[in-house]
Order: sequence, then C-alpha cells, then structure tokens
Amino acid sequence: MEKSLTLDSQAPMETQHAEEGPGSGIFRAEPGDPLRMPEAQQQPISQAGRWCTWRHGWAALGALGLLAGASVGSWLLVLYLWPAASQPVPGTLQDEEMTWNCSEASSEEALLPSLPRTVSFRINAEDYLLEVQVRARPDWLLVCHEGWSSALGVQICQSLGHLRLVDHKAVNLSDIRLNSSREFAQLSPRLGGLPEEVWQPRDSCASGQIVSLKCSECGARPLASRIVGGQAAAPGRWPWQASVALGFRHTCGGSVLAPHWVVTAAHCMHSFRLSRLSSWRVHTGLVSHSSVRPHQGAVVERIIAHPLYSAQNHDYDVALLQLRTPLHFSDTVGAVCLPAKEKDFPRGSQCWVSGWGHTDPSHTHSSDTLQDTVVPLLSTQLCNSSCVYGGALTPRMLCAGYLDGRADACQGDSGGPLVCLDEGTWRLVGVVSWGRGCAEPNHPGVYGKVAEFLDWIQDTAQDCAYRMKAAVQKPVVTVKDMFVHGAFW
Repeated sequence: MEKSLTLDSQAPMETQHAEEGPGSGIFRAEPGDPLRMPEAQQQPISQAGRWCTWRHGWAALGALGLLAGASVGSWLLVLYLWPAASQPVPGTLQDEEMTWNCSEASSEEALLPSLPRTVSFRINAEDYLLEVQVRARPDWLLVCHEGWSSALGVQICQSLGHLRLVDHKAVNLSDIRLNSSREFAQLSPRLGGLPEEVWQPRDSCASGQIVSLKCSECGARPLASRIVGGQAAAPGRWPWQASVALGFRHTCGGSVLAPHWVVTAAHCMHSFRLSRLSSWRVHTGLVSHSSVRPHQGAVVERIIAHPLYSAQNHDYDVALLQLRTPLHFSDTVGAVCLPAKEKDFPRGSQCWVSGWGHTDPSHTHSSDTLQDTVVPLLSTQLCNSSCVYGGALTPRMLCAGYLDGRADACQGDSGGPLVCLDEGTWRLVGVVSWGRGCAEPNHPGVYGKVAEFLDWIQDTAQDCAYRMKAAVQKPVVTVKDMFVHGAFW
C-alpha cells in the first residue's frame, strides 16, 4: 500500500470554465511558478577586461576558500563541544525536518509558544451533563443552572466543534447519583472579568439544579469497528465524506457538517461558477460511484464561498453548500466535528485524507471506490521553507504529507476532508486545497486550515438558518432577502 491519494500539477483551477463541462474534472489547484529572473544580456569584453576579471575572480575564490575552511573548523568544534543532550532524538519528525538544509521563510512559529486554555468544557456522553474546568483547578466541575442561558449553550457547543445547539435543560440534583465529593461551578453575575473569573467554584448549587447540554452529533464512526485493513474504504468508515457532483460526474469531495450543510473548497465552485445551480448534487453514504443512479443525491440550494477567497493563491479556500432537503443520518451518513476552539494539533499528528481522486501520479486512473491514506501534519515553517513551497502558505493554510512523496491527495480529491482523531472524536482539520504535482518529493499537500474559518462557518450557518426561518414565516420573499454575501448564486 504505497499510496492511495496524490495531487495534480496541471494549470491553476481558475483557468477552467463551465463550458468545459463536468468531464474535465476538478483537481487540487496549483499556484503559478515563481517568476524567473531574465538572463543577463551578453556584452563584448576586451582582453584586458578578461584579465582583470580573472584576477579578481581568483582573489575572490581564495578568500572564499579561507572563509569556508574557518567555517568548517568552527562547526566541527561546536559539534565536539556541544552537549549530547541537545541532539535531536533519532527517528522523530524533528530529526526528519532538521535534515533539510534550506532557508526558513519565517521563524515566528518557534517564537510563539501555545498558551494553555484558561477554561475548558466537556459534555458527559451518557447523561449530557455539562462540566467546566478552570486552569487553576485540575478537577472538572458540574455547572449550576443559575445564570444559564441558551445563548451561552450555543457558544459552548460551537467552542467544542459542534455546529449547533440541540437541547439544554435544568436537571435536579436529587434525580441523579453523584459522588459526595463532587464540586460545582456557578456563573458569576459579573461577566466582564477574565474567563477563569466568570466561573466560581461552589460546594453546592443554590437552586439544586445543574445544566444538561446536548449539541449536534458529529465525529463518530458507527461502523468503524467492522473495518478490516486495506486501501479502499468500507461503508461507514468516513460517514461525513461527500461527493460533490456537477451533472452526473464527480467533481470534488466535501464533508458533512450538519443535515443541511456540506463544506468543500472554494476553488471547486469558482471553476464552474457559470454552471446552473440546479445541476449540482451532493452524494453521501457512497463507497463506489458506479452505484449512483440518475437524479439521486441532495440538491444544492445555495453555494457560499468565503468572501475573501483568492483565485490567485487560493487563500481562504473554503465554501459551504446549503442543501435543499436535509440528509438522513445513519450508520453510513453522519457529520464530522469542527476543531474545538483553541485546540492545536501539533506537527506529527497522524491524520487521514480520503477521496475518489486519481491513485497514481500519471493521472491515468481515477478511483471508483473511496480511497484513504494517513498523512502526518507538517509545520508551516517547514512547508514555507525555500526547499518546499518558498513562503506560498498563508495563515489560512496547513501542510500534511511526506517529504519523500509516498502518499498524497490528487485530482478529484479537492474539497475533501483531512480529519484528525481528538480523544475519540474525529475533527475536520483541513480541506484539500492545492499542491505541486502528485506525491512529488518536497511538495506535500496543502489544505485550507479549518480552525481559521470557524467563526465564518458558524456565523454563515446561523445566518442562513435565520433567513430560512424568516422566509417560511413571510408570504413574500424578495431576491434581496435570499442573497447571502459571498455566494456565487
């Protein structure tokens, strides 16, 4: 199983148009090659000029030789005297990255240590009781119902990576069994302080009630335990995997966030922005495309690209698809969780990318069956170095894959999910975006960084839900009422 996904190195996505039809396919976009410096114009040189040039050249070479010798001597001396404890551990990702001797585009990543979160939340999976942890205290505290509101519930669900709040209620302490040493946290009436000051520890709740919170379901794989090893993905392995089709042909990948919402790459939709909206379909629960029948799939109601998307460098490469009718969740169809706010997946994290794209660098064969492969996250500092992408990555991008090119995403995988496991929950960390070549050495895959789009995704979904509700209540809806900023239609 050498690789299951790779990336294409053809022309940028923005050069394709709807007139080409769906048969041309979508692939991970590729920014243009760096501009080459023009060659120096040849000028006549006299014999005296040549002698002068040679004399200065030999002098320069002699000076460079002395400098190189001094540098090597100093380097050997440092290696000899440097303590052994400072050497990188063999076999680690750090060792792999340090072997590449190339100039770094930025050192900011090493200078900005991540700060621990001051307040964390979690929801008990059995009874949905909300718990909070303040940085100064190691234990988890049940939340008293005093001062609680639905708006706070929405905020907490979103911070945990869920798209929406499903239900919240007060639970009587007398109705549940608790350890006698269990403590509580009460929301302070004064909400203007630091986050850790808002939640005050208590021995009991004055109301005798605590908060039960239920968020939208996501990040679970009901059939994952039935999967046997292999390159092709079995039904239910990635229940959030979607196929975005134009007409009857697979165009891009996508990820289910909620029954009405699928996220994909903006460059997928931008390339076919002149196509009819009614021609787009989203297929879920698929493993093989050969099983798709005409007129199947969910109809796309609205396509909303990020308003800051750039077709030149594929910055902000993310788009939302709103479906006309909700998806029916099952063992093979479900939602992926968004990253929890302030949650950082470090370099070296083993994540998975999946799709129906080409399975070989020559692009001669597209897969009818859903494929997947594991790829480690790489540091942005490494991927922006001169020997990889030379500073092409923006803060809205992340890098994953192998420097030796053993596995990657490829043509047809654009918009698909890069997911990482976080304490038993699968989270959408990246959206397949662009790269140079398919599984080429020194050119790993580049993905849209979902953590940078959280506010936009959540605000857009809430805004559209509000507009849909208002449209149902109003007898007449104008074009202006149905327009969404950043949408192509």
